Amino acid sequence: MRKLLMAVVMGTLLILAACGGEKSASGDDGNNGDDKLQIVTSFTIIKDLAEEIGGDLVEVHNLVPTGTDPHNYEPLPEDIKHATDADVLFYNGMNLEGGKEGWFFKMINSVGQDKDNVFSVTDGIDPMYIGGGDKKKEVNPHAFIDPSAGVQMAENIRDAIIEVDPDREEQYKEEAAAYIDKLKTIEKDYEKKLSEIPEDDRIIVTSERAFQYLADSYDLKEGFVFEIDTEENGTPEQIKNLVSFVEDNDAPALFVESNVDPRPMETVSQESGIPIYDKPIYSDEIEEEGGEVDTYVKYLNYNLDILYDGLTR
Repeated sequence: MRKLLMAVVMGTLLILAACGGEKSASGDDGNNGDDKLQIVTSFTIIKDLAEEIGGDLVEVHNLVPTGTDPHNYEPLPEDIKHATDADVLFYNGMNLEGGKEGWFFKMINSVGQDKDNVFSVTDGIDPMYIGGGDKKKEVNPHAFIDPSAGVQMAENIRDAIIEVDPDREEQYKEEAAAYIDKLKTIEKDYEKKLSEIPEDDRIIVTSERAFQYLADSYDLKEGFVFEIDTEENGTPEQIKNLVSFVEDNDAPALFVESNVDPRPMETVSQESGIPIYDKPIYSDEIEEEGGEVDTYVKYLNYNLDILYDGLTR
């Protein structure tokens, strides 16, 4: 029933967009009186990157809000309208939005967007895989947790915006250069601080295996309740396996992501005697404006502080 309703909504909005949302010869769309580049992003981290690089030349509509699963999302009517009118659409790729058959491309296809306006922000990042066994070829989409991947994503966004709006290339390059310098500084901070953690304590234990890229870049050993965010989360077998991992490796602390059910990790903590760090770590999202972690730069700095403190107590 929900799929049928969504199809009806998309069809109705397509008719409305065809009647009243066409762009004028000057390049302005019928609902926008300025010349800002209209950007749609699939989730909060990409939104922040696009706003930092685009500055006051862009207007960004984000699809998946904070507190919502980016793997399975049902676009709202306002999302469909913005996707129809957008000049640029950014998605993570790496299967975060369900791949070419997922919700993001279903939306793109339904509104008839020009595929030349649609860009993956993770191009150039070597994928890592999760699942094991028959599912080994499932890509882990969480590269953005690693600041080095953030640098690549920022460069991709810069290049895509310039491709679509070349007349303002110099301003985009200027904004991007300042922002990318910040990310590269954070990357050096990660290298310095994480290398200070004793080898035996370099263990990151989280609910989902979202930190694979970070662990690979900074030589951390991973433990997790579940590899893939599915309905089978926190099963007795998963909890038993993680308790064994935590005890065998004498993990200093357990971490719970901001957007997951904490109860499986609470059980692991009770059975292993290892405490959960008293603040959440962030994986799939940043907070709404005004929060402690409401930008990607804050997200990276916050996670580094949490990891360093949790593993050196």
